[in-house]
Amino acid sequence: MRTTDTHLDAPRRRDVERNARALLDAAAQVFASSGVNAPVREVAAAAGVGVATLYRHFPTRSDLVVAVYRRQIDALAEAGPVLLTSEATPFAATLSWVHGFVDFLGTKHGLAQVWEGDAAGFTALHTLFVERLVPVLAELLQAARDAGEVVADVTPYQLFRAIGDLVAFSPSDPDYDVRRMVTLLVTGLTVPQPVSAPGAIGTT
Repeated sequence: MRTTDTHLDAPRRRDVERNARALLDAAAQVFASSGVNAPVREVAAAAGVGVATLYRHFPTRSDLVVAVYRRQIDALAEAGPVLLTSEATPFAATLSWVHGFVDFLGTKHGLAQVWEGDAAGFTALHTLFVERLVPVLAELLQAARDAGEVVADVTPYQLFRAIGDLVAFSPSDPDYDVRRMVTLLVTGLTVPQPVSAPGAIGTT
């Protein structure tokens, strides 16, 4: 009887895992287009499952958001070293990774509202994202510097923040091409930066 139960459980586990993957894929797409406050029925429909199935896997919206967020952080963290070996140059790897980072940030709109009243939970999630991804960007930048491709004086965290700022308001403006702006930002790292002259606007 135990052998039969085990035999029956294997397909069931595969179905559960397949549904979970489908829900995470669908949620990432829905969050990118509609924000993390999109109706859960929209996520369920995109995954091809019922709302009850979604809630069995992710009892609360924050559970679903955390799962999507962690999955994407893991994928980005793993992508850095892979791109360094697969792209033609370290700078090409850096730019490709940054584009993936931009896509990831597109799923974060409305994230703070999901954790309204749970500042500690939101802070922990943000800390995870910074601690996992800034070192990956640092490795990419250092490789590009070692190859003589990146010459601008910028820290990985400064670039990380600058990319985030460029992405922040892109959903509200259809005429704003965030990828183009981020590409211009990162390409600027390949040339020496001008030194502001004394008395120039913006200097003290």
